[in-house]
Amino acid sequence: MNSISVRALLVRGMLAGLVAGALALAVAYFLGESRVDAAIALEEAHSHSHDHGGGEELVSRGMQATGGLATGVLVFGVAVGGIAALVFCYALGRLGRFGPRATAALIAGAALLTVYIVPFLKYPANPPAVGNPDTIGKRTTLFFLMVALSVLLAAAAVILGRRLAPRLGNWNATIAAAAGYVLVIGLAYAFLPSFNEVGKDFPASLLWEFRLATLAVQVTLWTTFGLVFGYLTERLLVPGPDAATATDGRTKRPATVAG
Repeated sequence: MNSISVRALLVRGMLAGLVAGALALAVAYFLGESRVDAAIALEEAHSHSHDHGGGEELVSRGMQATGGLATGVLVFGVAVGGIAALVFCYALGRLGRFGPRATAALIAGAALLTVYIVPFLKYPANPPAVGNPDTIGKRTTLFFLMVALSVLLAAAAVILGRRLAPRLGNWNATIAAAAGYVLVIGLAYAFLPSFNEVGKDFPASLLWEFRLATLAVQVTLWTTFGLVFGYLTERLLVPGPDAATATDGRTKRPATVAG
């Protein structure tokens, strides 16, 4: 695919990421922020009961819940939209006989699974007042390590499946590659350290409501991206009826981005 088409797909990916980020922002604000406020209230009540003087906050809670949240989610949406568009450029035509919309949906689903759900099951998100401040650096490092491991293993599984397909067939090769991915991820779950730092006095319902809210944000982000980006790429790569009949009566096939 020439550089102009790749650039056009990159722009559409970032635009789809922006739209997805806007919807995810709404979910984060209406579902997540009330849980964050409740957790902060518990943390402040606990600190006051231990007679600790609170320091002056550098950024107000109102700014964190509005401008800070919006900036973080929207920038994240645009960034991952651009990255997913580049992955789409490579994947289109290499994952079987899938058109642009189906390929975009597969990429979005795979990203949700590998980038968030798999790491989330090992290191779930915690609200304020949960977790030891002394281990936050280690926990953050291990979470991003799990993300990198999940993505690399998913890429390896795709390569393995393609190489096994001529001998085993597409269905059996897919099952074998998926089983290999699950096996290695299971070993990572078993050998990487775990953290159970939830206090006994922290409400379990609030903890799970917060975690479900963070999951809803990611599901909204990637579902919206897959739908919007699939629509935009199909309009770009698949000619309409008028364009198809204007080329000497020949019907164009969907463009293949990756050469």
